[in-house]
Amino acid sequence: MKIYTKKGDTGETSILGPHRYSKADLRICAIGEVDELNAHLGLVQAQVHSFKESLTKIQSDLFVIGSQLAVEIAGKYKIPEISAQDVEFLELWIDQMETELPKMTHFILPNGDMTCSYLHISRAVCRRAERTVIALHTSIPQNEQILKYLNRLSDLLFVWARYHCLKNGIEETKWIP
Repeated sequence: MKIYTKKGDTGETSILGPHRYSKADLRICAIGEVDELNAHLGLVQAQVHSFKESLTKIQSDLFVIGSQLAVEIAGKYKIPEISAQDVEFLELWIDQMETELPKMTHFILPNGDMTCSYLHISRAVCRRAERTVIALHTSIPQNEQILKYLNRLSDLLFVWARYHCLKNGIEETKWIP
């Protein structure tokens, strides 16, 4: 199978359904932003030595989200779905790390070492993807677990950045206006 088809040369693409869409369509943008987040998490995975299995699960979940966003007609295709259990997985991971973190008294500037910076970039990309999926959801209802998942994932990435700093002796930079 060839990697290029030339069908997208006019600025359109297809998804799971009969129609073609502009590559600037909100649905296509949402799928692309989830894909971008997944690529950033690949950078995180290249940097970390712990949580690799959990991170691989998250990357797989993001493929599931992309697939769900690509379905034009609900129920027509048999694809996996993000569930409440997937959201709970993120919450458990957050709760576990937060037991060791000092209480936040200030906003934290997004810096630190390379891994911490990748986590903060991933968090920001996750928030952008979340905003785009919410915009899509207002016109074309999506699985609400996707909205919860992306919201919780951005929280997890923030907590993970803090946790990484703690475990590696990196002092967080508090924002003091």
